[in-house]
Amino acid sequence: MSIDSPCVSLCHMDPETGTCEGCGRTLDEIRAWKLADDDQKSEILTRIEDRR
Repeated sequence: MSIDSPCVSLCHMDPETGTCEGCGRTLDEIRAWKLADDDQKSEILTRIEDRR
């Protein structure tokens, strides 16, 4: 199973939080997404939810 990216094509980094205002990921998480396995992607999605 492949997990879809949370990207919504609204890319703007919040300088205070260091996260994208569109998808909620950090730059490190955005960079890591392409090579991440499903477990790693699930962890990223969980962190996004925890931040919001």
